Amino acid sequence: MHDFCFTIPYGLILVCGGVIGYANKGSIASLAGGVGTGFALILAGYLSLQAFHKRKNSYFALILETACAATLTWVMGQRYMQTSKIMPAVVAGISALMAGFYLYKIATGGNHFPPKTE
Repeated sequence: MHDFCFTIPYGLILVCGGVIGYANKGSIASLAGGVGTGFALILAGYLSLQAFHKRKNSYFALILETACAATLTWVMGQRYMQTSKIMPAVVAGISALMAGFYLYKIATGGNHFPPKTE
């Protein structure tokens, strides 16, 4: 599975979550964190998709995706420890899973391309 297949929807979910958090509670931190991280992931997914079209890997995109997911895991884990609410725990769990996926992609050399058939 290619990383952009998960990264772009994951980024869109984070953007929506930030907007919903702002709409419900008026939280600027939720808006900035969700929208900022979401757009960074969408950008990384787009860069990875463009590299895929050229049959190359974008290691910058993989590193950006990993950094965003790992940071979000830590921040939302801390938020869960402070509030004991379930949503930060869910986001931290999903982000940890995504960080593991990105680390796996880096360790295995990125996206793998099938040989061209003639």
